[in-house]
Amino acid sequence: MRRNFVSAAFLLLIKCKLNAPDLIFSFICDTIHLYQAKIYFQSKNILSENQNREKVMAKIQESGEMYLETIYVLSKKGPVRSTDVAEHMGYSKPSISRAVGLLKSSGYLLMDKEGYLTLTDAGLEIASKIYERHILLSEFLVRLGVDKDVAAADACKIEHVISEESFEAIKSHIHKQK
Repeated sequence: MRRNFVSAAFLLLIKCKLNAPDLIFSFICDTIHLYQAKIYFQSKNILSENQNREKVMAKIQESGEMYLETIYVLSKKGPVRSTDVAEHMGYSKPSISRAVGLLKSSGYLLMDKEGYLTLTDAGLEIASKIYERHILLSEFLVRLGVDKDVAAADACKIEHVISEESFEAIKSHIHKQK
């Protein structure tokens, strides 16, 4: 692309037989700067699109983790249906239905003919990991003096974004204190 701009400038010089090399040199430099600016802004747009895509994926991942964790917790009490998840989370049935469909198609969840939900091995692995984080982070915050309800709400937010390294350090610290 850059070559095309420079070639066009030289063709202009040859065709016009101009004796003003400074003018043509200036034209070439301007053309190259415009091209570089175009590439710069295109790369910025690509970065913005990738950052937006990552934010969307993070939101989908976090919400998926929340649904899986809820199904995991509810399944400890008995069989779970979409309506149970909707009631527990306070979401509409269509929202739960959409999420269940996405989790099924991603291989994290199964639904039988009666509408009962079962976590697959992959879904169970994620759900149990998130639940362990929730329990441990809640306990950690309570030990620091945070109110039990506030600790549970904060743990629910932290459990989705904390790195494995940080979580393992907190887990190790808690187990040392027991």
